[in-house]
Amino acid sequence: MRQSSVIARRVAAASVGLLVAAGAVACGPKDNDGKGAGGDSTPHKGGTLTVLNSDPQTDFDPARLYTSGGGNVPSLVFRTLTTRNRANGPAGAKVVPDLATDTGRPSKNATVWTYTLKAGLKYEDGTPITSADIKYGIERSFAPELSGGAPYLRDWLVGAADYQGPYKDKKGLDAIETPDSRTIVFHLNKPEGEFPYLATQTQFTPVPKAKDTGTKYEEHPISSGPYKVVTNENDGEHLVLERNTYWSSAVDDQRKAYPDKIDVKSGLDSSVINQRLSASQGADSAAVTTDTNLGPAELAKVTGEKELAARVGTGHFGYTNYIAFNPKVKPFDNVKVRQAISYAIDRSSVINAAGGSALADPATTFLPDQKSFGYTPYDLFPAGATGNAAKAKELLKEAGYPNGLTVTLTHDNAQNFKTSPEIATAIQDALKKAGITVRLQGLEDNNYSDTVHGVQTEPGFFLTTWGADWPSGGPFLAPIFDGRQIVKDGANFNTAQLDDKSVNEEIDAINKLTDLNAAAERWGALDKKIGAQALTVPLFHPVYKRLVGKDIKNVVISDWTGVLDISQVAVK
Repeated sequence: MRQSSVIARRVAAASVGLLVAAGAVACGPKDNDGKGAGGDSTPHKGGTLTVLNSDPQTDFDPARLYTSGGGNVPSLVFRTLTTRNRANGPAGAKVVPDLATDTGRPSKNATVWTYTLKAGLKYEDGTPITSADIKYGIERSFAPELSGGAPYLRDWLVGAADYQGPYKDKKGLDAIETPDSRTIVFHLNKPEGEFPYLATQTQFTPVPKAKDTGTKYEEHPISSGPYKVVTNENDGEHLVLERNTYWSSAVDDQRKAYPDKIDVKSGLDSSVINQRLSASQGADSAAVTTDTNLGPAELAKVTGEKELAARVGTGHFGYTNYIAFNPKVKPFDNVKVRQAISYAIDRSSVINAAGGSALADPATTFLPDQKSFGYTPYDLFPAGATGNAAKAKELLKEAGYPNGLTVTLTHDNAQNFKTSPEIATAIQDALKKAGITVRLQGLEDNNYSDTVHGVQTEPGFFLTTWGADWPSGGPFLAPIFDGRQIVKDGANFNTAQLDDKSVNEEIDAINKLTDLNAAAERWGALDKKIGAQALTVPLFHPVYKRLVGKDIKNVVISDWTGVLDISQVAVK
């Protein structure tokens, strides 16, 4: 339960680029072929890569970052036990070894995970990286003053629920053992077959205890990756990274590390970022963004210019925009009403409101349409492209509303093309054809989030979203449909307040599987089973479109992040 409130903050960040990572699929103009602007020229080492971002890279401490697959900019400095595979499309949704020799060796029914570090690993100062450093790095992430990172370990590790970190409790966590300098063993409360995914989070970054400066560590964290921090101004607004000369590709086959220097400039308006990337003048010709998408108007302009179109990367992050029902509020306690609304939805108009088909894919499943999540195609309430008003009216009659009904749809006033007035209006127009009058209730951003995620204040009918911490059905379905994750006195994301024993038991059974392909199939089947209850109406999955400068080479966009992988980029 503790994890849900933190996930919400990460999910909010996902919409603008997943706090340093984000989204998924391949690249470019019919989409860029992965080699970047300039076609087939071979990428070379050297030069300076400029990163133009909207959001500052705040809290640049591995304990405090909430990332997917290790993040984008962070993964240049912080290596972890495992990481995401740095490859285009579906291949990039796999978890692979990073500091470790493999993705982990489970035992005792996946309640114990053992890792062995590669030989020859070094920090930026040339000292060796040890298993004790990884244990310490994890332990310091429990310190209240370094909060903000992924919360799973507090729930998963034996005896970790009340641990306060090494500054207050120097004894450390018995659940993490380091029998020698290259071995680390984790003891879990329950089977977790997806532990290798969790080991991609930055909390698994090694931190040498002697170099730990507490809350000031973010100013100069000790690098285990190909780059080290030489400048960190205004809490991540301006970061300059230069080569870590002790990093070696011999023990890191994931990061290409082509540029000599990386200059991250943040706090910029999104329109300014896209204008600068479009113009590609001076240093901006070798620039990218890790958090700024093209909007509908910008995309229309770019699409009309061949040279610009060739510099657009396309990605799909594991993310779903949907309507949520609260069955404890009438008339949504009646499954036929929920089904009627599902049939009445006009996804074509919703997608147009979200920016058009170039920026949104229609969704009829809660899980994203990617294999790694366990995507199983289904459309239990087929509305077609423009809605099935006749079927909706038939169901309303069966539900006791032969003359239709009036409902209130709560949405966010923010112009975000996901939970915003444009989407709400499209739904309002579609449901009117089925005899359902929709009153719109728009709330300001903070009030909206607090209202829809509070058990006592949750409306019956509202727009919301969900994104995954890693590309699997587990972190997608469990927080939304596991009854044990209902939070009554905090941020709650099980909006249907579903507490179905068979669903809970199946989640536990899948979590025991260490065969991730087998687990994916089970997640897909569970998605369909839950979908039959019409507790949500999936609307669309977002598509990310991002420009790169004209001198950028080797564009790689995976199904894990959906955005350009900065560790693969080269400049002319």
